[in-house]
Amino acid sequence: MKKILKYILGISAASVMAMGCDAFLDLEPESALSPEQYLTTEDNVAAYVTDLYNTMGVHGTTSWGTWKNDAHTDNMAYANPSDAFAPGYWKVGQTGGSYGFTEIYRCNYFFDNVLEQFEAGKITGIAANVRHYIGEVYFFRAWCYFQKLQSLGDFPIVKNILPDDLETLKAASVRQPRNEVARFILEDLDTAIEYMLDNAPRGGRNRVSKDAARMLKSRVALYEGTWLKYFKGTAMVPGSADWPGKASHPDYVFPAGSIDAEIEFFLDECMKESKIIADKYPLVQNTGVFQSSASEPSNPYFDMFGASDMSPYKEVILWKSYSVSEGVTNSVVEFASASNQGYGLTKSMVEAFVMKNGLPIYASGSGYPGDADLLRITEGRDPRAEIFIKKPGDVNLHSEGGPESFMVEPWPYVTSGTASMKYTTGYTSRKGLNFDGAQSVRDKSVVGSIIFRATEAYLNYMEACYEKTGAIDSDAQKYWNAIRDRSGLPSYQITIDNTDMDIEKENDWGAWSAGQVVDPVLFNIRRERRCELMAEGFRPADVRRWRAMDQMIDTPWHPLGVNLWDNLATNPDFLARNNNSLKENENISPRDFSKYLAPYHVLSNNRVYDGYRWKMAHYLDPIAVQHFLITGNGEVTESSLYQNPGWPQQAGMGAE
Repeated sequence: MKKILKYILGISAASVMAMGCDAFLDLEPESALSPEQYLTTEDNVAAYVTDLYNTMGVHGTTSWGTWKNDAHTDNMAYANPSDAFAPGYWKVGQTGGSYGFTEIYRCNYFFDNVLEQFEAGKITGIAANVRHYIGEVYFFRAWCYFQKLQSLGDFPIVKNILPDDLETLKAASVRQPRNEVARFILEDLDTAIEYMLDNAPRGGRNRVSKDAARMLKSRVALYEGTWLKYFKGTAMVPGSADWPGKASHPDYVFPAGSIDAEIEFFLDECMKESKIIADKYPLVQNTGVFQSSASEPSNPYFDMFGASDMSPYKEVILWKSYSVSEGVTNSVVEFASASNQGYGLTKSMVEAFVMKNGLPIYASGSGYPGDADLLRITEGRDPRAEIFIKKPGDVNLHSEGGPESFMVEPWPYVTSGTASMKYTTGYTSRKGLNFDGAQSVRDKSVVGSIIFRATEAYLNYMEACYEKTGAIDSDAQKYWNAIRDRSGLPSYQITIDNTDMDIEKENDWGAWSAGQVVDPVLFNIRRERRCELMAEGFRPADVRRWRAMDQMIDTPWHPLGVNLWDNLATNPDFLARNNNSLKENENISPRDFSKYLAPYHVLSNNRVYDGYRWKMAHYLDPIAVQHFLITGNGEVTESSLYQNPGWPQQAGMGAE
């Protein structure tokens, strides 16, 4: 019961199901830090806060942190598909899921036991430093709530630890409208900015700062503003006729007065915070050239993503460092110099990169050499494609690497039956690669993990500005030109003028919102974002807030990879790499389906063999039945919670 209660508001709820158990609030956190013993000094307050950094999605010892989050979108495919694109396979759980309060509880526990002591002057140390750490906890509560906002939408707002009283607990369990949750997040971030120093007392840019809080404000405000815009009138937005929160919040009125004013509020907040960051942080230089040997000039832009010390790169606002001596390492370089653990870039992602002359690959005069020759796939393209997409023969490492890495990139092993060895699409990314072979040994990399970099602010401002006004103002023009200049590309207007949405809508989910094709300007803002943030984990959130998957409700979409059947399938080096055994419908997709590798259209028992399909309900996660039972005194129908739109309140059932 104690374990269950950790997920329910972080509160003591012994009476909720009429079971006898110790009140959770009377227990110390698992870290055994009690305020009476520990939270009375600057050092121990800092230590408590440091543990909250584990809530962030960064490199792990066996995974590439946020790098893998681009999977299961039009950017990247994994060896095995996601249930989200196979209606009926994603089901309501009996327990677990996204609905939980563990980390939020830890923040509230901190506030309940530190704020009063701090105000009373009972915490020893430098007051400004302690105040900064308090600000960090406001940041982390905002961070945790943002994860809930993205996964679940409406969510209870709990600011303190609550008493062990059934009616109080049931009242606190009421989900608040998602825009109110977003406003609460922004308020916490405003407090964080107020409390924090410009630079953390220790840890440099490995710790949260005012600007990190501004970046998160920008991200949250853009997310909510665009979500409200594109889901307006659906059950996914407060105030609509089918909104499941209507019973809990009858006659709901948006704080701004209307949903349109609410959208404008969030977009304004995004632009305000984005401008502060974008005007403050210049972009790191990109030479546009991949460094093939140690004797060649380095490319600061490429190196930034794979640096073990990211402090010289001013564009990086917050990053996590790793250390062999402290036993905190990752496998980033191993993956980047091998098969990327079964995660492959899609044909759609590769084709999003325009030519160096600014023209889309299909435009007349673009100079695109086609995709039949894998070695030429990035020839004449946006330099970001050239430096970040691996081709056979490319040098991965400048010194001898680990046993599972490749100093020279081989031909893709697309028929491997082992997910970790499989080149799922035939295309792979090397974003995050460090040329030091010693770092490619499994779990020995100390490549840093970028959490915030300033380019996101440039992109956020551009998008928020256009979504709000339908135009690109002078600041948005300045930021877009800066990104294009850094990439070695001409004016974005050339790309806009030559964009054919009838072509783009076939492969790029960013061409869609709410089942309608967007205009070329907005699409190219999204394209710029996609190319700049490739393999940084932004795509799943973007395509959801844009409502960019409605078109797959009725029409399936197939993730594709390399051009397999024009030339590659007869290439002797490629065949040798694949054991001279390409067996259609057994280990490779058939040529009569597509000349492009279709990783899931091989065996007919694959749940997405006939393509990705979508359900409206899948834009949000379901809430597990456990949570209705606990907040309903053992009866689902008595719960103060409500299920997300389209999901039943019965375990083992898929979306309606």
